[in-house]
Amino acid sequence: MDGNGSAALTAGRRATDEAKRLALRRTKAVATAALALCIAVFLAARHYESRWPLLSFVAAFAEAAAIGGIADWYAVVALFRRPLGLPIPHTAIIPRNQDRIADNLGRFIETNFLAPGPVRRKLEEVDFAAMVADWLASSRRSKGLAEFVGRLLPHSLAAIDGSGLKSFVTGRVLERLERVDVAPFAADMLAALTADRRHQQILDEMLGVLGRYLCDEEALAALRDRIRDELPTLAKFFRGDVYLLRKIVRSAGVLIDEVQADPEHAVRREFDEFVAGFVQKLRESPDYAERAERLKRDLLARPELRGLAEDIWAGMRAFIEQDVAVENSTIRAQLADMFVEAGRQLANSPDIRGDMNHGFVVALASFVESQKSGVSEFIAGQVRGWDLGQLTRLIELNIGRDLQYIRFNGMVIGGLAGLLLHIAERLLFGA
Repeated sequence: MDGNGSAALTAGRRATDEAKRLALRRTKAVATAALALCIAVFLAARHYESRWPLLSFVAAFAEAAAIGGIADWYAVVALFRRPLGLPIPHTAIIPRNQDRIADNLGRFIETNFLAPGPVRRKLEEVDFAAMVADWLASSRRSKGLAEFVGRLLPHSLAAIDGSGLKSFVTGRVLERLERVDVAPFAADMLAALTADRRHQQILDEMLGVLGRYLCDEEALAALRDRIRDELPTLAKFFRGDVYLLRKIVRSAGVLIDEVQADPEHAVRREFDEFVAGFVQKLRESPDYAERAERLKRDLLARPELRGLAEDIWAGMRAFIEQDVAVENSTIRAQLADMFVEAGRQLANSPDIRGDMNHGFVVALASFVESQKSGVSEFIAGQVRGWDLGQLTRLIELNIGRDLQYIRFNGMVIGGLAGLLLHIAERLLFGA
């Protein structure tokens, strides 16, 4: 809340307290005037009772009402201060028992308001997940959150570098890789890649590379030289190398075209069988498993692997730091979109919201349960530290007006009781 809001709230509280103070003062004045009226009526009725005997009933009512009013005035005043400043025992109850009131108030709140059952039931009434979803669904809020996360990213990366977390994670990853059985894992990957004969695309690529090789003049020249080296001198004289090269290139070209045009060509079936056999050997052959494990250990033992991890981390960190430093940051924009989308998905997922709300309730209820004794002690300490005059004024300001009505009730009940006793006296003993 900003300064203007705080000032307005303080001014509102002061206005409320002033209204309570004026209402209390008026009620006190009316109660005191009613007590004075009862005394005046009693004196006047007693004075004229000999002339008008029925005034004895009025006098009895007024006398008892005055006594009841004085007694209740004493009881109300004794709560907050000593009546007329006299050192009467068991008066000024609230100021004299400030510590006990503080302890009892703290325990009362802890027992009745912070008990696990009521706290959990109250928390279950709140849809925390919907509040989070509504908050995230706002583009403005999500953008602000993304900017905040973007500002934290460079510091987080620097903290990771200095904490040794990077080396720890790298070590754990390598340790986990050492425990992986490479052969079955590779077999599963190859089986997934070769499903629906997708491996035939690899054969097509290989055939394409071979076809381009056969059309390359430099490659053909090198191949012709190799053929010439293997031929006898007489064959060389009659240019047998050229003839053989042409036959090889033509035959290979025809075979490549046939394989590319026929999905069920024998070469393709042979390739299917080769791949299936290789996958089967990876799954079952101890020799293949040993070779794969040896290859894995040799690869993980190479220092270049750790250097590669360092380079990847350094590159990623440099990219993140440079990106979040510019105004149109790609990372911040993606984060904002991700937060908005997360809010929308959360709003449309009742099951996830239910799980989140349950988690909030459990976490907050556990927090309240662990901290409620501290809350009790805090409240007790606050009440204990209040100024006695402030404590008295605070209680009197909030409940004093209701206590003044006790004086009215005391006068009415006392007057009626006095009237009934006077009537009973007349009935029993006569005029």
